[in-house]
Amino acid sequence: MVAPVMALVAWSLVIWLWMYVQRIPAMQKAGIKPQDARFPGSLDKLPDGARQAADNYNHLMEQPTIFYAAALAIQAAGHADGMAVHFAWVYVGLRVVHSLVQTTVNLVALRFLVFVLSTGVLAAMVIRELMKLF
Repeated sequence: MVAPVMALVAWSLVIWLWMYVQRIPAMQKAGIKPQDARFPGSLDKLPDGARQAADNYNHLMEQPTIFYAAALAIQAAGHADGMAVHFAWVYVGLRVVHSLVQTTVNLVALRFLVFVLSTGVLAAMVIRELMKLF
């Protein structure tokens, strides 16, 4: 379970880097000084690409926190069998696909489908563990 957790952490750092590769030049081109970005929404005038990467980074800080807690709890409980690891890797793969959709074409219907699928995998992982625990 540790490997998929670390893979998603590493992917989050890739998106963090991509966010700044997109954001800093966009801010410079728009004449936005870093201090001007101190309030929420102040970077809303940036081009879509810069905003999409930042939005995806934020998304990777939301639901995946549940994944991290669940995966590490499964590991700590000694229940990290093949199925649990499989669920974890599928979840990570779907989150990577979600990131790629959001940072490129950003088709909301497709992004939502991938999000729903990843949530279903996470729910299955959690329900399976709850059944083992109780």
